[in-house]
Order: sequence, then C-alpha cells, then structure tokens
Amino acid sequence: MILEGNVSVKAAVMGSCRNVTKLIIDREKHDRDTAFIIHRAEEKKIPVEYVSRAEADAMAEGRTHGGVLCEAEGRMFQSAEDCLKAEVPLLFLIEGVEDPFNLGYIMRTVYSAGCTGLILPERNWENAEKVIIRSSAGASEYLNIIMEKDLPALIRRLKKAGVACYAAMRKDARVYDEIDCTVPLLIAVGGEMRGLSAAVRREITDNIYIPYANDFRNALNAASAAAVLSYEAARQRRKKGM
Repeated sequence: MILEGNVSVKAAVMGSCRNVTKLIIDREKHDRDTAFIIHRAEEKKIPVEYVSRAEADAMAEGRTHGGVLCEAEGRMFQSAEDCLKAEVPLLFLIEGVEDPFNLGYIMRTVYSAGCTGLILPERNWENAEKVIIRSSAGASEYLNIIMEKDLPALIRRLKKAGVACYAAMRKDARVYDEIDCTVPLLIAVGGEMRGLSAAVRREITDNIYIPYANDFRNALNAASAAAVLSYEAARQRRKKGM
C-alpha cells in the first residue's frame, strides 16, 4: 500500500509494526521534518526514491501528501503476552467501534496516556488502515494492538496473569477514580450503539462509571470515555512516580 503525508510516513518508518519497502520523496522538498524521515529510513536501509511533484501526485490518492509517501506492507499485530512484558501493563479493550476515524482517535488518546496494548475483536481493518493512521496522528504505528478472535478466553488469561479487569458500565459500578490504576489493568469500553458484548460482560464482573455533573442521561462516546479513563490511569501512575 501507499501511505501519504509526513505524519503517516514518519510513523510507519519509525514504528516497528510494518515493513516499509520504499520511501518516496518530492525532490524539491527540503524541510527539516522530511530530512529527519529520510535519515531514519536510511538508518533502516529503506530505499529512498526522489520524484517530481507530478509523479508523487500520480502515486497518491489525495493531494495532501506534501511530497512524502512510502510503500509499505500490512500491519503486524502483537499478542497479549507481548503487552504483559511491560512493567505495569495498562490495557484497553475496545468493542463495538466500527468507524475508523473514531478508532484512530481512541488509539491516539490511549497511546498518549501510556497504554501498553489495545485489544480489538478480530476483523479486517486493511481497507481503513490509512484513515486509522491519519486520525491517530501516527499512534497506531507505535501502539501494541492485539486482534483477538476469542475475547472471553483472552480476558481469562489476563486475569490469571494478575491483571485487574474493569468494564466501563454503570450497572453496580464504582466511580472510575476510586479504583487503583497503578496495578496491571485492563479497561473494557464498548461503542455507543452496541456496548460490550454479553460474552465480555460475563468475564468482567467489576464495573466502573464516569459520574456526570448534571442529570444528562446519554452515554459518552467510546473515544471520550477512553480519554477520561486512560488519563485517570496516567494521573494515578504519575502521582506514584511510575
């Protein structure tokens, strides 16, 4: 596939989740950010091809590439065990989010908050990868992502490994900032339409919720909820010097 633009290309080159087979640069482009990308590509032995702007335009789908493109293979995914290698894992499970823009926003947020792994139900996001990379501001290329066919079995493995598991649901729930986020932790967040599946809810019996300042009854969207919850974890961990 062809990835376009400084943010996407830089993330693909600097991340370790896909093979970049060629960097393509407008030969008239000489800014510092592009020079940095070229330097990192050369360090990784990625071939660099210099082309005219017209040639770059012909390779790209849009006109916002800025003269920076790359040829890359599909993304490689990680396992839950990879994520558990972190000193204190912080995992998010996202279920029921279908829109690639929203998924990218979630990735951008939880990665910046220190998430060590994002668990998604197994599906083919290949046609949406470019959108996800752009909307995540490149975070999708750095974040550990687990595509899991059997979510309940994975949750059971995590609990057996000592990971505290919470679902973002109001029923019989504790306020989100009352739980200890400085332990190995998994937080499951469902999409606005379907929420978390019954199979996941059966495995995660401890719920947390975000209290509102008024009597508004509608749920936050998944991206907003993930932002609040992930940054509470970041706050607690920072306060503890983690």
